[in-house]
Amino acid sequence: MTMTRFRDGSAGDIDYGIAGVDYAVYRQPEPFIAARVRDALGTGQRVLNVGAGAGSYEPTDRQVTAVEPSATMRAQRPAHLSQAIDAVAENLPFADGAFDAAMATYTVHQWSDLDRGIAEMRRVTRPGGAIVILAAAPERLHDFWLAEYMTEPLDIEMERFPAIERLATLLGPAARVHEVPIPLHCRDGFTEAYYGRPERFLEAGVRGAMSSWTRVAPERIARFEADLQRDLESGAWDAKHGHLRTQPFYDGALRLIVRPESGA
Repeated sequence: MTMTRFRDGSAGDIDYGIAGVDYAVYRQPEPFIAARVRDALGTGQRVLNVGAGAGSYEPTDRQVTAVEPSATMRAQRPAHLSQAIDAVAENLPFADGAFDAAMATYTVHQWSDLDRGIAEMRRVTRPGGAIVILAAAPERLHDFWLAEYMTEPLDIEMERFPAIERLATLLGPAARVHEVPIPLHCRDGFTEAYYGRPERFLEAGVRGAMSSWTRVAPERIARFEADLQRDLESGAWDAKHGHLRTQPFYDGALRLIVRPESGA
C-alpha cells in the first residue's frame, strides 16, 4: 500500500524529524517498565523491535534487530545498540519465522495499517514466539489530572491510539493484557509519567518529547502554562492533587498486550 513519509523517513501523522530531535533526552527507558517488557519476551534470543525509535526497552542481553523509519530517531540510538533498519511495520523485510520474539513500544498508534503491521509481526515471529506491545488504553487518558487544564493532547491521543481489545484480538486468542503501574520518578517522559511532578509540564522540552503536544496550537499551550503556573504558585494544584507527589505508583493507561511464549 502507498504510505506517506516525511522528509526524515517518519511514517505516520507525526514528523519525528521535528518532534523527535530531543526524544532520547526525555524518553529514557524506565527500569520498572523495562523489566516487564523483558519478562514478557520470554526466552527467545532473536528479538525484533518494530518502530524502535531511539531504542528504549530493547533488551541488551539478546540479539535485537531494530526497525525504525525516522532517520532522526535512528541517529539517537546509543552506541551500545545495533543500528536500526529503515523500514516500516507494514512491510517488514524479513523471512517468515525469522525471530524468536517481537516487540513494539509506543508505536502502534503511528502505523498506517494496524492490521497489516501486526500481521507482519506475527509472520516474522516463529510459531510459539512471544509478541509484546506496549501501548496506552485510550479510554483511561481523560482520568489524568491534566484534563482539568487542557484536553487537546489527550483528545489527540484518544483519536490515535487503538483500543486495547483490538490489539489483543489481532495478536490472537492467547493474548493477555496486563496493567503497568507507572513509578513516581518514571524516566520515560510520556504524559502520565509526570503525574506527581506537575512543574515538568512547564518545560518545552518535556512537552516536545510527547508527540501529541506537537499538534496543539501554541496559543493554547501558552494558556495552559499560565493556568498551571497560577495553580502551582497559589497551592490550588497541591490542595487537590498534592498526594500524587509522594504516591509511589500511578495506575493509569499504560498496558502490555502480550502473546506469551509457548512450546518453549
